[in-house]
Amino acid sequence: MICRYRFLTLLAGVSLWIGCGKQSSKSEGAAPVQIVTKSGIEMVYLPGGEFTMGSNQGNPDEAPAHRVKISALLIDRFEVTQEMFAKVQLPNPSRWQDPKKPVERVRWRDAKQYCNERSLLEGLKPCYNQKTPDWDSDYSANGYRLPTEAEWEYAARAGAESPYDFGSSDKLRQHAWFAEGADEKTHPVGQKKPNRWGIHDMYGNVSEWCEDVYSAAYYKDSPATDPRGPSSPGKDVQRVMRGGNWKANAKMCRATFRQGQRTGNTDACFYTDFCGFRCVRRATPAELAPWRTSSN
Repeated sequence: MICRYRFLTLLAGVSLWIGCGKQSSKSEGAAPVQIVTKSGIEMVYLPGGEFTMGSNQGNPDEAPAHRVKISALLIDRFEVTQEMFAKVQLPNPSRWQDPKKPVERVRWRDAKQYCNERSLLEGLKPCYNQKTPDWDSDYSANGYRLPTEAEWEYAARAGAESPYDFGSSDKLRQHAWFAEGADEKTHPVGQKKPNRWGIHDMYGNVSEWCEDVYSAAYYKDSPATDPRGPSSPGKDVQRVMRGGNWKANAKMCRATFRQGQRTGNTDACFYTDFCGFRCVRRATPAELAPWRTSSN
């Protein structure tokens, strides 16, 4: 394998994730597994599966709810921290300087540059072509990239149909830094409870960049398998941002909540201190075999 991994213990309570609450997703017969990458970053292997994306009870751009199939992927267990950002020798743009806090005020293109640099650090093929205006993604590459909107929601829902995988919003403070309790700032990653697939801070701390161009009407025509968003209009592009953040209310922290955000790529004064990201990458067939065996 190109990238060497050591296995961590299977996520505690795997059997509870499958049997707790009403489920909307069907996985490919395997449970999520925590791993550590060659560069020392914790990720979670998610087997491919099918789930209901969107909501008919939320904002208009969350409808219609529709079935989507997602291929297996690896996703960062935590939001990219300032320490991780500095490791690939990129300048830290964050308002709240702390190695353990998520990097924020990060432009969409800078997030992509981090993905490429992290790929090179691990001997993987970078996904992004830096010679194209939008840094076009090669989805066949084995390097890191931003998640698609569908991948992000699949990971956030963790098999649940409800707006939060843990149930009702009265438990949100246990899982997220948001307006009620965040003290108007970010916090070190991983301090709140993870979702049922072991992924932290999906509901709060900082909102997260996705790969997709934002369109309020996209769900009406979205493909049923691995959707990647609409084509770029070429100018005044908004990209999808997902997840709650330190100043969001509870409704904005729902797994289905969507927003479009200017990328900041050409803005010298990009001060969105609620904006961060996490990475994903595809898992090769050779890598999938031991994880499937270990998680069954």
